[in-house]
Amino acid sequence: MQIDFVTPRLAVAGQLGLDDIAALEENGFRSLICNRPDDEEPGQPAWSAIEAAAKAAGLETRYIPVGGGMTAELQAGAFADALSGLPEPVLAFCRTGNRSRQLAELVRSAPIGPGGTARHSVVIVGGGSAGIATAASMIRRRPGLDIAIVEPSAVHFYQPGWTMVGGGVFTLDQTARPMAEVMPGGVKWIRSGAAGFDPENKTVHLDGGGEVGYDVLVVAVGNRLAWEEITGLEEALGRNGVTSNYRYDLAPYTWRLVQQIKSGRALFTQPPMPIKCAGAPQKAMYLSCSEWEKAGHLGSIEVEFHNAGSVLFGVPDYVPALMETVDRYGIGLNFGSNLVAVDGPAREATFRTESGEVTRRFDMLHVCPPQKGHPLVAASDLADEAGYVDIDQATMRHTRYPDVFALGDCGNTANAKTAAAARKQAPVVAVNVLAALAGREPEAGYDGYGSCPLTVERGKIVLAEFAYGGKVSPTLPKWLINGTKPSRLAWHLKADALPPIYWHGMLKGREWLVNPMPLY
Repeated sequence: MQIDFVTPRLAVAGQLGLDDIAALEENGFRSLICNRPDDEEPGQPAWSAIEAAAKAAGLETRYIPVGGGMTAELQAGAFADALSGLPEPVLAFCRTGNRSRQLAELVRSAPIGPGGTARHSVVIVGGGSAGIATAASMIRRRPGLDIAIVEPSAVHFYQPGWTMVGGGVFTLDQTARPMAEVMPGGVKWIRSGAAGFDPENKTVHLDGGGEVGYDVLVVAVGNRLAWEEITGLEEALGRNGVTSNYRYDLAPYTWRLVQQIKSGRALFTQPPMPIKCAGAPQKAMYLSCSEWEKAGHLGSIEVEFHNAGSVLFGVPDYVPALMETVDRYGIGLNFGSNLVAVDGPAREATFRTESGEVTRRFDMLHVCPPQKGHPLVAASDLADEAGYVDIDQATMRHTRYPDVFALGDCGNTANAKTAAAARKQAPVVAVNVLAALAGREPEAGYDGYGSCPLTVERGKIVLAEFAYGGKVSPTLPKWLINGTKPSRLAWHLKADALPPIYWHGMLKGREWLVNPMPLY
C-alpha cells in the first residue's frame, strides 16, 4: 500500500484490502473515504467489508464513488463536505489513487459561489511569484497552517524568462506551468478573482459575490501594465514591428523581428519609474544588438534608446559597464524622452521631451509600458497616494492595518520590482505573518535587496545586485562574479541556474541564500 499525502491532512492511495486497515490505524489515520464504485472489476474488495473493518478499527468512513456517471466534478461538493466534517488525517482511495487526487485538487481550487463565505487563518491574494513563494515559506515553517490563495489564473508564468524568449534563448513553454502544479500542498486554492479589500472587516470580496475572511491578509497582486496610456499602442502591438517582452504572447514576436530586420531603425523605450525590472528594456535592446552584431547587420541598423528618466541605470556602480556596451553597439541615448503615441501602420512613434514632441519612424519598436498600482489596491483603504500598498519598508506590514502584509510589485517599498526582490521578501513576510498570528510584533526585516541580470550580450551578463539606497549587495564573492563587469558565469546563472531555482526553490519554500534577517 503506497500512501501519498496531498496535504498534511489528506492522503490518497490505490485500492485497499482488508489487511491494510490495521496499518492505517497504526499510521494515525482517523477517517477513510472510498472513491471507487463497487463491482468495477472482478475480485475487487467490497466497500461494505472494508467499511466494517475500518469502523472496527475506530475510523470514520464515507462512500463517495467516482465512476458510473458520477464524475469527479459532480462529487467535489460531497468530498468537500466530508473533509470538513471528518476527523483528520483522512485517507481517500480508489483503484489507483488518481480519482481521489483529482477530487482533492477540485476541492482545493473550488470557487466560492455568489453570496458564499469562507474564512482562513491566512488569505493570500495573488498566485504569482510573491504569493506562491510566501505560502510555501509559511507551510515549510508550519505544516498544516490554514492558508488560502485567491487566484483566478490557470497558468503560472516565470516572467523573468520572457526577456530570454525575446532574445531567442528560451522557448515560450519554458516560462509557463499549470497553476495547480505550483500551488503549495496544503494550501486552499480559491480559483476566483478578488473584487475588493475590506480591511476594517478583515474580508476580501470575490468576483461573483462571494467573500473570504482572514486573520492575516497578504496582498501579492502585482502592478498594472498601463498600455492604454500610450495612444495607439494597444492596437499596434503584435504587428507592424511593434512588440514588448512585457507580454507573454509578444516575446516570440520580438525574436522574430530581431531575426527579420537587417537594416533600418530600432527603437527601445522605457517609461517613468516605477516599473517591473528597470533593466528589462535595456536587456531587450542589448540582446537584439548582440544578435544583429553576430549576423553582421548591426552597422546597418540605427538603434535608439528612449528613456523617460535621466540616467541609464539607477545604481551608479553598474553604469560604466553599461556605457561600454552602449558604445560598442553604437546606441543613441535619449534621456527625458517619453513615448506617448504609436501609429502602427505608419510605423511612427511620438515622444514627449522637454523641447516638445518628437516623432521617429521605426522598423522595430520595443515598448516597456507605463505601470501603475493595481486597481484593486488603488481603490481600497490599503493604498498610498500612488495606488500601491502602503507598507513598512522593513517589515512589509501595512502602516495602518497590522493584520495586513504585502510584497512584490504591489507594495510601495523603495526597491527594484524584480523576482529577486520577491524571493528575498517572501521569507520575511512568512516569518512576520506567523508572528502576527501568535500575537507578536514583526521579527524579520527586508533590506531592499533586488537583482537585475543585465544581458549585455548573448553569453555575458552584468549582474546588478543592490539594496535600499543603491547599496551594492552581491550574493557571491567578487572573485567568483564581479557584478560590475560582464561575466559568462553570470550568464550561466541566469540561463541555466535561475529557472530551476525559481521552480524548485523559490516556489517550494526553499530559501537558498535568502534566509530572513532578524529585525533587531
